Amino acid sequence: MFILKRQDVEISTISHPQKAQQIPILHYQGQTFRLLSVFTGAQKDEALAFWRDLTENRGKACVLLEEPERYSVWGKVRLDELQSKAGGQGVLAVKEAKANPLWVQTCLLLLQGVYLEVEDFLGGRQARLFQHDLNEVFDQWNFPQTDTPERIEQLLSMDPLATLQLPPWDEQLLNVLIAELHRLGHTYFGNSSFAVRVLEALDAIPSSERSQALAWLRSTPKGKLWQ
Repeated sequence: MFILKRQDVEISTISHPQKAQQIPILHYQGQTFRLLSVFTGAQKDEALAFWRDLTENRGKACVLLEEPERYSVWGKVRLDELQSKAGGQGVLAVKEAKANPLWVQTCLLLLQGVYLEVEDFLGGRQARLFQHDLNEVFDQWNFPQTDTPERIEQLLSMDPLATLQLPPWDEQLLNVLIAELHRLGHTYFGNSSFAVRVLEALDAIPSSERSQALAWLRSTPKGKLWQ
């Protein structure tokens, strides 16, 4: 449909009809679009292929938003449908499935792994900057339960395999987090070599579940970044 720049659009949020969660909405010339997927700046070809598949092969109304460090694909949606009790009934609205707790645990281990890599190799000052950047990611994409520095500190220090209070993130947000963590790691280290070390954090998952976690990671749109 369209390839747009950030200055062409307005992005706001609406409340999820059934969850304590904000949903990012892109506004363009009186039309509204809901976020479908995020790509890093290095994944331009992948973003274009995904957008073209939706628009040319599947006849969906989508826009590709091009920003300096990322690309994102948004599907057209009617706000009244999105806000209805049923939710997710629009042409391209994606029904938000509740994420498997193991997937959330996997992402939290990756999050903590990147943070520890930055702290160990680059020092405390860079680790604090990483927390600041992480806060901006959570704020931009409206991750639930990340609205204070204390909550982010908790995410960085908690044992995700022991707690019953995992953040209520859906798979769409987990995909955003996977992409954004890799983008931040690449920014701090200048290459993707950190990913191999960070993946070792998943060794903490019991072996009976670790293979499931790795299979899920490989199956996600952004999982290729970590291979």
